[in-house]
Amino acid sequence: MSTVGIIAEFNPFHSGHEFLLNRARLIAKNDPIIVLISGNYVQRGEMAILNKWSRAEAALRSGADLVFEMPFSTAVQPADLFSRGGLQLLAGLGTTDLVFGTEDGTLNFTALAERISKIPQQDLRFHDYTQTYATQYNQVLAQEVGREVNLPNEILGVAYAVANLKLARPLKLHPVQRIGADHREAVARLHAVASATSLRNLLLQVGQPDWQQLQEWLPKGEVASLQKQTVLPSWNLLFPFLKYRLESSEVEQLRQVYQMSEGLEYKFKAEIHEAKTFTQFLQRVKSKRYTYSRLRRLSLYALLGISNEQMAAAQAQTSTLLLGFSNRGRNYLKKMRGDWQVPVLSKVDQHNSKTGSLALQVRADRLAEQLLTEDQNFGRRPIEVE
Repeated sequence: MSTVGIIAEFNPFHSGHEFLLNRARLIAKNDPIIVLISGNYVQRGEMAILNKWSRAEAALRSGADLVFEMPFSTAVQPADLFSRGGLQLLAGLGTTDLVFGTEDGTLNFTALAERISKIPQQDLRFHDYTQTYATQYNQVLAQEVGREVNLPNEILGVAYAVANLKLARPLKLHPVQRIGADHREAVARLHAVASATSLRNLLLQVGQPDWQQLQEWLPKGEVASLQKQTVLPSWNLLFPFLKYRLESSEVEQLRQVYQMSEGLEYKFKAEIHEAKTFTQFLQRVKSKRYTYSRLRRLSLYALLGISNEQMAAAQAQTSTLLLGFSNRGRNYLKKMRGDWQVPVLSKVDQHNSKTGSLALQVRADRLAEQLLTEDQNFGRRPIEVE
């Protein structure tokens, strides 16, 4: 049996994701496709524009057989930790193959990862404080392996491949050439597969989104879910909460926030009062040393009050929540019952929500619930589709 896995955000789910699932089906044939999806917060340090249950249902209706939630402690991390945690979870769920989109589907990611693994660790450490770690890392790759890796999905693909080498039983990797718009494209083009970034921009534009235009790229069910959701989260909506958190917290409290280091607590505290928008705040705290993604994640940790201790406790006891399944997925669940190498939860209750990654996940989702006016964990059951 080949159990095919996909790590995704689906933020939002669009035609490019349908294409990826179709390619996964060609590999899986009659075997199950498992999707590990970020919850209500995504890797770049933002709230997902649509809640995790609606995104899971869109994946199921487009060919996924099982959708599990990647816990916050794995999902909102830099590429190396995101990939390592995601691969470990998929391996624990019995996955044999990984399908992922990339800007260059011909690149041999496994061979590249093997060459990277031979680079001395000291060469991959942070040396130049005038450049981000990502920039320096790419410079080392260009020098040592003769290949720059600076496109978003290529970077993630390399991170998957490096993490995969460390598994006891590495997965078979299947890079899939992305179609349509570039991942970074901010404006959707008619008759092209739009990027998730451009679709979010359309959804968050001033006034009502152009739902008719969005139907060019989104499944009807996804459009209906977006229309039904109370609000469409963004940092513009979250910024007042962040401002209050930073201005009302002492520097010592901010110093305890996960990933808050090298005096950033002073910079955050100093700049938040003058900033009028989240974009302006990022620009004020930005330096050559830190990427915007790093600063967004740090802002999210600060907003949610996540400490180093809480993150360590979550990572020491990782589980995954089952969000939904198809008939084929149900059969796989029955077959694998008792054989999972990672704790699989089908519901959140007062007992299991007190420890580990689920405790942090439930805590983070309290903010999402305030905005979306809908419980995201307690009382929810996995979605079933035919």
